[in-house]
Amino acid sequence: MTPALSARVAGIRDRLPGRAARDARPACRPDARSGRAPTRRARAFLLLAAALAALLLAAAPAAPPARAGDEPFTSPSNYGLTGLYEIPNARVMQQNRYRFGITEVHPYRYYRVTLGLFDRLEVNGRITETSGIPGFDSDTGSGYGDFKDKAFDLKLQLVKEGIYLPALAIAISDPQGTRIYPSQSIVASKQLYPFDFTIGLGNGRLGKQPLPEQIDGFKVEMFTSPNSWWRDAQLFGGVQFAATDWITLSVEYSPVRYERQTRDPAQPKYFTEPVRSKINAGVRLKPFSWLEVDASWQRGEELGLGATVSFDIGRPILPIYDPPYKEPDAERQNPLAERIAAALLASGFSDVGVDGDDYFLRVDAENNRYFYTPDAVAAAVDSIAPMVPSRYEYVRIRIKENGIPMVEFITTTAALEMLREGRMPRSRFFEVSSFRTETIGDPIRNTTSRRRYGWEIKPALDAYLNQASRFISFRGGAIANLNLFPWRGGTAVMGLEAYPFNDVSSTVEPLSNPVRSDVGQYKEQDFALGRLLFDQIVKTDSPIFARVTAGMLEIQYAGFDAEIAVPFFRGRLIGSAGGSAVRKRSPDDPFRLTGDNWYKTAFLCGRLNVPEADLWFDVKGGRFLAGDYGARFSMSKFIRGVTLTAWYTTTDTSDFTDSLNRGYNDKGISVTIPIRLFLGRDSRTAYRISLSPWTRDAGQDIDHYHPLADFIGRNTDILLDKDTRDLYKGIR
Repeated sequence: MTPALSARVAGIRDRLPGRAARDARPACRPDARSGRAPTRRARAFLLLAAALAALLLAAAPAAPPARAGDEPFTSPSNYGLTGLYEIPNARVMQQNRYRFGITEVHPYRYYRVTLGLFDRLEVNGRITETSGIPGFDSDTGSGYGDFKDKAFDLKLQLVKEGIYLPALAIAISDPQGTRIYPSQSIVASKQLYPFDFTIGLGNGRLGKQPLPEQIDGFKVEMFTSPNSWWRDAQLFGGVQFAATDWITLSVEYSPVRYERQTRDPAQPKYFTEPVRSKINAGVRLKPFSWLEVDASWQRGEELGLGATVSFDIGRPILPIYDPPYKEPDAERQNPLAERIAAALLASGFSDVGVDGDDYFLRVDAENNRYFYTPDAVAAAVDSIAPMVPSRYEYVRIRIKENGIPMVEFITTTAALEMLREGRMPRSRFFEVSSFRTETIGDPIRNTTSRRRYGWEIKPALDAYLNQASRFISFRGGAIANLNLFPWRGGTAVMGLEAYPFNDVSSTVEPLSNPVRSDVGQYKEQDFALGRLLFDQIVKTDSPIFARVTAGMLEIQYAGFDAEIAVPFFRGRLIGSAGGSAVRKRSPDDPFRLTGDNWYKTAFLCGRLNVPEADLWFDVKGGRFLAGDYGARFSMSKFIRGVTLTAWYTTTDTSDFTDSLNRGYNDKGISVTIPIRLFLGRDSRTAYRISLSPWTRDAGQDIDHYHPLADFIGRNTDILLDKDTRDLYKGIR
């Protein structure tokens, strides 16, 4: 036994129970005819309403308290952020909850998705479609339909509501890109339940003048030009009334000057004159906890209709249950190694090895079923606990990935016995045991049921934005992968793709340096050989990881890809470096290459894990596929197994000669959903759906088969600790 391991197991033994003892809003309507909003009388009325609300708060300290948190006033506005109709309030939706819906108020139709990422932060993505305004004038855009603008918004609640203080929030809409519907506002809301009063100040869409576009980077005048924000800002306000738990009435004063929103494509056709009224009112119904519908009368002339569904992120539809292993009586006379192997094989493991000496019982197993490594360890412990002889003092369980030991779990036979007999809760069992990922040694040589091949079929849904002939294109079908595992860390992959539902077309002309803008020629194929490659991963005991991949790496490129990665600070940081040299595949012949050009990439990468907030941040800097240099930044939020990711890329686009790539910043979002949420049993399989433009070439990279940061995944000390706490302390 090494000195380091001796110290570690001694610490485990000392943590056993008893060891120490043994050792000793309504607002005034402006004048619609003049277009001035608000008038002095309207301003006076708003100030009077605010003063009256403050007076009521001061005079009624003994009034019934408002409901906890922001409920029930967390409904979406027209465009998605929590609010009334056209104005936000200071409420935010619940953390780890999402909603999506549609709202129509002629001439606008809003498609929206909102996420409660943190306790005080919500993020909204939306597409605004303008009826009767064509998106493109040319014939190439004939299938595009009406004008559509995509944007994102966020709201940060600075102050939670108290007994006397209102909730206070800032809302930032559309801070980057064309900025057709941008605004920045500060807003306060106060409950006098069943009423909720809102008053705020906003610019841009809510202000006196439209804001200019911001193609490069982000712009928030509230912070960058506070004086101009103040000069442009206008007051808004509203009141909501919760008549019952499922009926809410709302009325708002909206300061939007439609006739002055000259950057809005709808303005020349629909808003040459001020709207009839700045008062919007309506009713919202919530017949179920997950469904909300609303009807409103807006601008004094338009009926507004909306529907929203919302759910908790990562909550299983069916309870996850894997029945425990019960050893048949006939197998209890077999040798210990055979009994353990049979138990683990029946519990979702493979490639089982068993070995021992005077102190340790060692068990190696490949996890084929369990999404979380602590769950895999718990299942292994439950399966073998009745079999472990008392002559062993410690049990070491190593979890492998394609034959590579990734994690070792060390516990004592005494703790194992106490867990089995019910004298120790599982949470305490994990406290007195230990995970580690470094210096865990080589795997046991003699194993049972080594997995030599595997296959999987995944549903595939791809969505692509910004094609002139169609705003959004879809492919729906399935991807079938056949995998061979000839030796430790080696994988041969053949991936077949079939898309019976496919409206992707290659009508877009490739741009000046087409590394991705010609991908439509590949994506329009209903059947394709997506991958045919060999991937080899090796790991040292330090640990240092290395990967080499060769073959048809993805649908568009074939060649070579390599990477090396090292975790630091217990996995808080993962640093890596890699690159690729690839050629284009022929879109018509899966086994033929086209052209003589080699495309080369080279990157330095880093991942920062922040388990305290269930976040990780990735940065990748270097040479991208088209030869442009820059960096990609991404943020991922982990919520009960579901991973939400957003990325933004900035590169030097001066070498591109076309206007679409010059100055372009690649961006997109994706969601990875584990299938265990729908099965009622555990599974490691997860599906990824992404939404991003595909007619640009700046900031592009190949689709890597198995990036090392993802291969390491949550098998780092810092994330194993986090998952164990969440899974076995009632925070699941």
